[in-house]
Amino acid sequence: MNEPTLNYVLCPGAGAPAQSQPDGAPAEGAAAQHRMAYWEWNATGNPAHPHVVVCVHGLSRQGRDFDTLARQLSQHARVVCPDVVGRGRSDWLADAMGYQIPQYAADMLALITQLHRQAPMTTLDWVGTSMGGLIGMGIAGQPGLPLPVPVRRLVLNDVGPVIQWEALQRIGLYLGQPVRFESLQQAADALWAISTSFGPHTPAQWLALSRAMVRDHPQGGLMLHYDPAIAVPFKALTPAAAAAGEQALWELYDRVTALTLLLRGAESDLLSHDTAQAMAARGPRAQLVEFAGVGHAPTLVAPNQVAAITDFLLAPEAGEAG
Repeated sequence: MNEPTLNYVLCPGAGAPAQSQPDGAPAEGAAAQHRMAYWEWNATGNPAHPHVVVCVHGLSRQGRDFDTLARQLSQHARVVCPDVVGRGRSDWLADAMGYQIPQYAADMLALITQLHRQAPMTTLDWVGTSMGGLIGMGIAGQPGLPLPVPVRRLVLNDVGPVIQWEALQRIGLYLGQPVRFESLQQAADALWAISTSFGPHTPAQWLALSRAMVRDHPQGGLMLHYDPAIAVPFKALTPAAAAAGEQALWELYDRVTALTLLLRGAESDLLSHDTAQAMAARGPRAQLVEFAGVGHAPTLVAPNQVAAITDFLLAPEAGEAG
């Protein structure tokens, strides 16, 4: 079966790492750098494939969330799924306030620069779930960024400029809480208890999604993969600050020139139907696809969810032969 390779990129800013993954060795270079891990998929037979798809996960998730989608896309492109800093195999930051969108976007620029240096890209697409979509808006909505090529096609998975405050409160109830599990199955059961909004999954599908969500606990058993400190800036957010941020996010969205696909769980409590309709009517005028029986956020495991993205990203450009 097609499997990814694990790679790293050195990223600037946010101070020295509090912890490095996976071997505990400090990151190379200056103290103000940290390592971001990324999983690279390529089944095309061309390791320098010029079509790059970057897939970025949600707030408390990690890059292996995209395994099912990446296996499909990697037959046609170079697919890269980073572990955003503080998650998965990436470093943990000493300064918890570094766990915010500006730092994440800067890290993605470093990643894209490294990928282009390794093998020049001619096409850049982005798939972002929740937080990963906000990062994507930051990358695609700022024309002056030093990208080797502009983002051509953008997939926003259940996220937009307006984020419902009630959903943030729900996520805040569990984010960063200290937990310890005796087994992977126990961890999967606990994760499912807070993730039923993801929609129907078979036990095998959910166990596969849960496998990379845990790491060894120093005192035995398992713990969640992420730095609990990612919750610090999240819990510092106020309704007033969230409302103030909406204007900046709309400005980013309205500047997106990439062809855009907006996915929404029909039962989502984070992306409202009204916001999705507004996104379809302004800016890049996103094509909207909703999935019945799913809330926040579609996991991109179900065949219809995978097909929506692959059909969108692999469709020929206007004027090309089909």
